[in-house]
Amino acid sequence: MIRPTNRVPVSGLRGHLGRTVTICGWVRTLRLQGRMQFAVIRDHTGMVQVTHRRGGPGDALEAALESLTAESAVRITGTVTANPIVKLGGLEVVPESIEVLGRAETPLPIDERTGPEQRLDWRFLDVRLRPEARLAYAVQTTLEQGMREYAYAAGCVEMHTPKLMGTASESGAEVFRLDYFGRSAYLAQSPQFYKQMAVAAGIDRVFEIGPVFRAEPSFTSRHATEFTGVDVELGWIGGVSEVMAFEEDMLAHALARVADAHADAIGEHFGVEVTVPKTPFPRVTMAEAREILRRGGWDPAGAKADLDPAGERGIAAHVRAETGHDFVFVTDYPASVRPFYHMRPAGRPDLTCSFDLLWKGLEITTGAQREHRYDVLLRQAAEKGMGTGPLRDYLDCFRYGCPPHGGLGMGLGRVLMVLLGLDSIREVTFLFRGPNRLSP
Repeated sequence: MIRPTNRVPVSGLRGHLGRTVTICGWVRTLRLQGRMQFAVIRDHTGMVQVTHRRGGPGDALEAALESLTAESAVRITGTVTANPIVKLGGLEVVPESIEVLGRAETPLPIDERTGPEQRLDWRFLDVRLRPEARLAYAVQTTLEQGMREYAYAAGCVEMHTPKLMGTASESGAEVFRLDYFGRSAYLAQSPQFYKQMAVAAGIDRVFEIGPVFRAEPSFTSRHATEFTGVDVELGWIGGVSEVMAFEEDMLAHALARVADAHADAIGEHFGVEVTVPKTPFPRVTMAEAREILRRGGWDPAGAKADLDPAGERGIAAHVRAETGHDFVFVTDYPASVRPFYHMRPAGRPDLTCSFDLLWKGLEITTGAQREHRYDVLLRQAAEKGMGTGPLRDYLDCFRYGCPPHGGLGMGLGRVLMVLLGLDSIREVTFLFRGPNRLSP
């Protein structure tokens, strides 16, 4: 039986002043001087200096320190000592034993001058070397925890829906096809149909955080072929406003958790202030958004039915100037740019009961009230030129009494990207997948 080490995290060393402890971490830097040897050791909680006075021939500690390389994994046992001239918290460890657990080759394949694409090739080193990269995943953990807290308190059941589908959803565009025991299967581009099945199964409120796959040949800073989606479906709603209210309250709760846990660290490493948004968020119809934007010169031909990235940034800037709010719901999208399963308002077959949520000009969510009436769904699918055969399993959910419902799909990476003020979703994705990247 392997006994666990009595490892003390670097951040907890002050509580062990004068005692013998064991620390484990990576060698960040070495200064091997004539009389003294210094090594800075980094673990996931911080850094500490290890200080050794050379003992000459036969000094095993001296030899061990001389053999080290930057980023080697080590286990060091020694005494925690106060030293006010040490910049790392006024503490140092005087070693009694040094064990090299994993020696790092030299030179390292990346450094602070390495470009972003090459850093992605060595992502494990990139994250290890940069505290801000590690912080991003601590923030992600807290953000997800806050979302789950809110969803559970609101009566949601967390589901894990299939990521393999027997038929391509909707039109079949933007899905990955793969071999499944001699027949075709597809990676799910959204858990939405399965969430709706759960509502039809009597699970009133559904919540899921899981992988989403999109076969989009997009090379933008906000697209990925595999990402983490935050999905919600709410049954028995009275209108799409209930879905928007759920999302704004969930985001406010989760961002408050992030502010409580990480505001200082985010400010230090990213130069960003975490602001907890006030609710309700501003709302602008698509018709109003187009009118506002066209007054400023957007879409001079008047041909665009949807917002492009420039339009999203423009309407967000307008709302920010008018209200001081960084979030805005854009509502009532034309039916021509929305899927067949979005409900349409009574008397307005040209519109949908749908929305996008923009945060600082970036779309982070799409949502809608779904059409739950079987006959209407058939008609709207036909209008979109879709055959009902591939949708049979989905459509069957509405044949035997499905309640009004609606939901949303949010990109977790986009939320983190905006929250931390980063320029690319690659910076908040551990192992990014895009059209030209399938490794590491």
